[in-house]
Amino acid sequence: MDRAQKEQVVDELGQIFDASGVVVVARYEGMTVANMQTLRAQMRTAGGSVRVAKNRLAKIALEGKECASIADLLTGMTVLAFSDDPVAAAKVADAYAKTNDKFVILGGAMGGTSLDPAGVKAVAQMPSREELIASIVGCIGAPASNIAGAIGAPASNIAGILSTLEERAEAA
Repeated sequence: MDRAQKEQVVDELGQIFDASGVVVVARYEGMTVANMQTLRAQMRTAGGSVRVAKNRLAKIALEGKECASIADLLTGMTVLAFSDDPVAAAKVADAYAKTNDKFVILGGAMGGTSLDPAGVKAVAQMPSREELIASIVGCIGAPASNIAGAIGAPASNIAGILSTLEERAEAA
């Protein structure tokens, strides 16, 4: 890898560290290519990505970033899992770590906040952005449906009374 390629990798990593809602650092020593492909596919489905980069280049990219605290975690065979959604990468990484003992979460960062493995697990248990939006929409929509039901109820009651009166009039 020549100097220009290294500079490009550092720039790409810098953009990742700036734009991501969460970055999870994990050790992947002993994982097979198939395991890594499974992890990448699960992360892609959740809207995140997985990146293996040289630790030295990642540390250079971290300089001056608010998540620079994760530089200490970059030793050995490490992989970066990241996503724009602040919980997606943590959820996938935590779930994958439960099924594969060779994937060990070392920690991570959420903005300027550094996370230890327990912190990553706590973030993984939070509802995702989509789940939060769905619950907010449900809360907003519930009063509207109640109002529509209340407005429509008198009309249906009147219709029921009129049909009853009509049936009585026909019977008499």
